[in-house]
Amino acid sequence: MSDTIYHPTTPEIAARRKELAPDIHDAFVQFSRAVFADGALPEKTKQLIAVAVAHVTQCPYCIDGHTRLARRKGASPEEIMEAIWVAAEMRAGGAYAHSTLALHAMHEAS
Repeated sequence: MSDTIYHPTTPEIAARRKELAPDIHDAFVQFSRAVFADGALPEKTKQLIAVAVAHVTQCPYCIDGHTRLARRKGASPEEIMEAIWVAAEMRAGGAYAHSTLALHAMHEAS
């Protein structure tokens, strides 16, 4: 992410974030570890979900980090791309589903 408008995450930024709210920071780290631990879903699947969600929320830091973590957990490039396509369909599907609101408004306006 070097040629981007987004500032890179650095150890100094991470330390400052923790310094400003240490208890909340530590709780978030524990929460994240618990969420991504193997459970009913293996961590690889959770990372693929995170890649898809990161694309829907459009967080470049999350896209980068969770894509790397998904690969480390054994996700193939094809699995990652399919997860991204699922995210794209869900985002487009939301617009399609919400067209009901516009259709209803147009009907009431006529």
